Amino acid sequence: MPAHLDPRLLRAFVAVAEELHFTRAAARVYVAQQALSRDVRRLERELGVELFVRTTRQVTLTADGERLLPHARRALEAQDELLAAFGQARPLLVDLNSPGLETGRRVLHRARELAPEHELMARFESGLTGAAAELLAGRLDVSFGRFAGLDPALRARLDHQFVRYEPMALVLPEDHRLASLEAVPLAVLAGETVYAGAGNPRTPEWTDLAHLLFEGRGIEVAPPAPLAVGVEEFERLMAKTGHPVLAVIGFPALPRTVVRPLVDPVPLSPVSLVWRKGLAHPAFDAVRRAVAELAAAEGWLRRPERGWIPAVDETVNPVHH
Repeated sequence: MPAHLDPRLLRAFVAVAEELHFTRAAARVYVAQQALSRDVRRLERELGVELFVRTTRQVTLTADGERLLPHARRALEAQDELLAAFGQARPLLVDLNSPGLETGRRVLHRARELAPEHELMARFESGLTGAAAELLAGRLDVSFGRFAGLDPALRARLDHQFVRYEPMALVLPEDHRLASLEAVPLAVLAGETVYAGAGNPRTPEWTDLAHLLFEGRGIEVAPPAPLAVGVEEFERLMAKTGHPVLAVIGFPALPRTVVRPLVDPVPLSPVSLVWRKGLAHPAFDAVRRAVAELAAAEGWLRRPERGWIPAVDETVNPVHH
């Protein structure tokens, strides 16, 4: 018998025990079916028993599963009571990376609708690497970004839920040679130097994505530049260098610039919801539910035809076409 059981494993078990259907149970707890199955198998290994009889047609509880179910329910009820007693004292802190970015903003808006009794506060930490340190220190609760781009030592201490394949784009000065195009094929970027946050210690996962995308295409990543804080400073440095800026399709417009999607292929930024392992807050489930709802309604998990992501991200995020 293990000395400690992760409440997440118990929640997975109770969901399957009550639904007797892995797909419905996964939807109920807002995780992929594969992840739910892994959690159930891990619980079975830790307890040293088989909890379910699985066939192609049905799922049923074993005698050990029947014996565990009331204990698991009581343990989760106690945890929920504890969270209700102490979780109201502070808001859930949600890092949206930068003001105006679509994915995190829409998730936060929907989560507030789902949990109006709780306070969810936005924060802006620029990049996931910078946010990860704040997550682990307990100064943030959740963030968004490219999970595969984090250092493995950080990933080992964090959990994530895949949110979206977000199409990438260029922010171009309005007088740039490519600004008149409706979409920019990657091939015509050959010979260009593109800014992708090089030197910013908060966003190395983004710069790494740019290197992987540009490799072998004759496109250079711009050298490190002073970190621009605020729209005015960003606009000034962009005008000074003339470099296009790698962004995502929902990037907010800046004065005297245009945003153009990249195509042929369509490069995608894999976005995950990220949190520290063991996070407990009464509003957290609302954020995960908002992610699941929006991803399903907007087709965020479908990769477009000729969509591109790095091979390393294929191992971290599910593949949808």
